Amino acid sequence: QVHLVESGGGSVQAGGSLRLSCVVENYTDVINYMAWFRQAPGQEREGVAIIYTGNDATIYADSVKGRFTISQDKGKTTVYLQMNSLKAEDTAMYYCAAGSSYGGTWSTTTRYKYWGQGTQVTVSS
Repeated sequence: QVHLVESGGGSVQAGGSLRLSCVVENYTDVINYMAWFRQAPGQEREGVAIIYTGNDATIYADSVKGRFTISQDKGKTTVYLQMNSLKAEDTAMYYCAAGSSYGGTWSTTTRYKYWGQGTQVTVSS
């Protein structure tokens, strides 16, 4: 069973930066893409960014374009989310997710087979 472990969350002032990491443990299944999602209290989980592991192609939510960058290490066992110019509205629990099936919108949560436990990001204004 693939296990995703996130780290790097914390508290930061608006305008600051954080870097989230997601390590893939027990890599025993096909993973074609990995993504970051976030969920604020009382809101639905939303897609932040996705990276396709085969060619490093990326897609971002409009709300984070130009501020966040998703990347993966050369071994393709760790995915990062560099978050710059953070805003109070970025406050949420951030989740790493992985999947292999295609079709539908990248930000649809049911497309992902594996999820991490989440890491909290809090941005104070």
